[in-house]
Amino acid sequence: MTVHHPSDQAALRGEPSYVWRSGQERRLQMIAQWAALKDARILEAGCGLGAYSSQFRRRYSPRVEAFDVELDRVKEASEETPHALVAAAEALPYRTDLFDTILSNEVIEHVVDDREAVHEMVRTLKPGGRIVLFCPNRWYPVEQHGHYWKGDYHFGNTPLINYLPDRWRNKLAPHVRTYSARAVRGLFAGLPVRIVYHTRIFGGYDNIVYRHPRIGRILRAVLYVAEHTPLRVLGLSHLLIVEKLG
Repeated sequence: MTVHHPSDQAALRGEPSYVWRSGQERRLQMIAQWAALKDARILEAGCGLGAYSSQFRRRYSPRVEAFDVELDRVKEASEETPHALVAAAEALPYRTDLFDTILSNEVIEHVVDDREAVHEMVRTLKPGGRIVLFCPNRWYPVEQHGHYWKGDYHFGNTPLINYLPDRWRNKLAPHVRTYSARAVRGLFAGLPVRIVYHTRIFGGYDNIVYRHPRIGRILRAVLYVAEHTPLRVLGLSHLLIVEKLG
């Protein structure tokens, strides 16, 4: 198993998917459940290294676009997704009513203006098309994007930061947002969309499974069951499905 050290962009951009494992595969199946992929025009908004856009092209459709704000990541993504380009989420270089499906996977928390980024996704989505949005849940017990302490950035998991009041939480983690259910749904307030589905999910925990296979698989199985109980409020990420009105 390859060990990846945090990139220079880890604090501001998060870390992209470097390998394809069960956690990514599970999310892909969720996307396929809720949005059109077969022969669809698809956008991966904030593609990182292009993990999902490459899978879309291999399995579902040749009509896949992708963008990211980091040039180095776009260069790598373009090896399998030729139309990948550098762009900011708040000013998309695509025409209105273009895409059948837009994926935003753990990206919206990093953009400069999340409300404007959502507006741009809605603008470029076809009527009847869907946005599949994954983003951090405020009530997950661990902040995975690291934290700042006395001016220094510390990469990695930090417990309970997101349970603090905003004035303290945002001093420790000013580089990344996290969302309550009301906050993430509120990003779409006033836009011509309807919320099709909203839940919280737990992660794949592939690193734990790799290091401690038996314990990791038990943990993962228990947490996946918890997604169907009130304990999903503690899930890692929101899964929000939004459809543009005609």
